[in-house]
Amino acid sequence: MDKVEEQTKAGRFGQFGGQYIPETLMGEIDRLTAAYNKYKDDPDFKAELKDLLNNYAGRPSLLYHAKRMTEDLCGAQIYLKREDLNHTGSHKLNNVLGQALLAQRMGKTRLIAETGAGQHGVATATAAALMGMECEVFMGSLDVERQALNVYRMELLGAKVHSVTTGTGTLKDAVNAAMQEWTRRVDDTHYLIGSTMGPYPFPTMVRDFQSVISEEIKAQLLEQTGKLPDVVLACVGGGSNAMGAFYNFIDDKDVRLIGCEAAGKGIDTDQHAATLEKGRTGIFHGMKSKFLQDDDGDIKEVYSISAGLDYPGIGPEHAFLQEIHRAEYVGITDDEAVDAFEYIAQQEGIVAAIESCHAVAYVKKLAPTMRKDQIIVCNLSGRGDKDVAAIARYRGVDIHD
Repeated sequence: MDKVEEQTKAGRFGQFGGQYIPETLMGEIDRLTAAYNKYKDDPDFKAELKDLLNNYAGRPSLLYHAKRMTEDLCGAQIYLKREDLNHTGSHKLNNVLGQALLAQRMGKTRLIAETGAGQHGVATATAAALMGMECEVFMGSLDVERQALNVYRMELLGAKVHSVTTGTGTLKDAVNAAMQEWTRRVDDTHYLIGSTMGPYPFPTMVRDFQSVISEEIKAQLLEQTGKLPDVVLACVGGGSNAMGAFYNFIDDKDVRLIGCEAAGKGIDTDQHAATLEKGRTGIFHGMKSKFLQDDDGDIKEVYSISAGLDYPGIGPEHAFLQEIHRAEYVGITDDEAVDAFEYIAQQEGIVAAIESCHAVAYVKKLAPTMRKDQIIVCNLSGRGDKDVAAIARYRGVDIHD
């Protein structure tokens, strides 16, 4: 089967996906779908995007053999996909450049975006500056406080940042505010969704733009080792970096795909964001997927030390991959992620994003159980400069951002 034949019928991944949006947005969604289908295979569009990815974003990103981690953990060979080395410091720019080019071809002059950890907002502001477009970013008030560095970076790049005070002041509330703004002003505005979530075509489109990650992993690892990985690991919030890392391995059935969710203070508490471990099927933010819900079906408040993972849902393709047992999803607690943040810094000299360190934490568990001739590839979705002050405070050290 070709990628499990999952994404050909009206944006569905099995039972998941679809378009659950106000009638006022249907016309714009139809225009976006038509534009994406027109340009995704267009040679000029693809050439321009490739040029930007290679000569502006800095692709291909490195696939790095983490020898000290490998030796310390006494198990599988560990390779790190260095998305943290991209321009702007994360995987987010892969998708942003693709959507911004598409928006230009649709005649849009303004980009809006939601952001949690701030990396998607920074990437969107960067693309807007590069292409001469207006940019406004919606960010939960709690995230504005804990990611002050990225807020300043967005403003420095010329974006207007809206602090969203409704709800819990986190990522889901930023999505709500951005969706409302898009409904109000579609003529000149493209809503540049940052993850594999929302109504079709966003989950497919974002996945396709991020699939360059697994395309490169496969080619780089074959060149370096002559074989495919045994495991590909990535952190999962909405799901874009993980889908990017997984996609070109879906048909390689011997490659395990593992997503690492935010278990916060424990999945048996009410302070986590472990959607695929604890969630139920529902409809929210324009899609049918898995969500953390209460007994009445209302969306629960969620928690994570990571601003990029504290979302109460998951992209529909991840829900599908779990349902057909093609991918596994595990919870990683705050304590485990912080330990991994310090571990990879001290072992490999890499300050990785706290989101990415949820995946690193599972590498620490998994690698010692595997043979030394087996291979784990862990996607480092971003760099951790933005997290240093918060992690210091978590450890009781009072420093300024």
